Amino acid sequence: MSAPSLAMRAAGLTFQNPVLLASGTAAYGRELDDVIALDALGGIVTKAVSLETRHGNAAPRVWDFEGGMINAVGLANPGVDTVKADHLPWLAHSLRRAQVLVNVVGRVAEDFGEVVAKLDDAPGFAAYELNVSCPNTRAGGLEFGADAAALTTVVSRARAATKRPLFVKLSPTLPDVGAMARVAVEAGADGITVINTIPGLVIDLAARKPALGFGSGGVSGPGLRPIGVLATAKVRRAVTVPIIGVGGVASAEDVLQYLVAGASLVAVGTAALANPRVPERIVRDLDRWCRSRGVTALADLVGTLEWPA
Repeated sequence: MSAPSLAMRAAGLTFQNPVLLASGTAAYGRELDDVIALDALGGIVTKAVSLETRHGNAAPRVWDFEGGMINAVGLANPGVDTVKADHLPWLAHSLRRAQVLVNVVGRVAEDFGEVVAKLDDAPGFAAYELNVSCPNTRAGGLEFGADAAALTTVVSRARAATKRPLFVKLSPTLPDVGAMARVAVEAGADGITVINTIPGLVIDLAARKPALGFGSGGVSGPGLRPIGVLATAKVRRAVTVPIIGVGGVASAEDVLQYLVAGASLVAVGTAALANPRVPERIVRDLDRWCRSRGVTALADLVGTLEWPA
């Protein structure tokens, strides 16, 4: 058979394959240029970008445990002006085939639209991912994505500031992730990302203190995959926009789980931190899988999950 097509169309963009690097693991691209062939991937989602410089949480920020990882980096980043001046030009010059999504965060709802407005005339990226799982300081720490009114404000303000595609990243802890996906789409989102990390706590028994400097953190790793796949399936039943599946991805089979559940793109996070060669291996293995089963286009598998009657 001829070479299978791994390409995906999502939100008006073409991705050469469905494999992305998840936000927080790809930095702004340049840091991984010597260890990952970024242009062999479908794309990368940058580290968070906020209006102001954020120094993040106290160390230690990352802690491995059996079965996964917990982190509390605190959305540390140099701020929108530095990202625009220093990082996006490098991406524009260096990446020719991989798409770039910029992850955006804010302390209040208005921040998201302001960051988007500041970035929108810059080259080097194709779309935005709005991290609405971060705390709304005006609402006492409630996640933006957990409140329909706040989510509507965040997305609509970002939508007013750009014509580029907007993906909205939702939390796995939402009581009804499909309903909040509908709210985001109605406010102007072009796609949904599911899921973010799950809140957790790991204790350093010798010190009888939290292992992380911040205390609690976000849990990621293999155990997150079934949760992310279920969220993907729920969102696919709720909305028709493209989905980026995230959580516990370390193999081609993991990617295929998300695709069948309804995702068009799948982001690799913790596994790429442990072994930077994993994303490239997944792309090769997807090609082999398609060849071995006579699949001519990977996109044909998207959303083919058959629920029990």
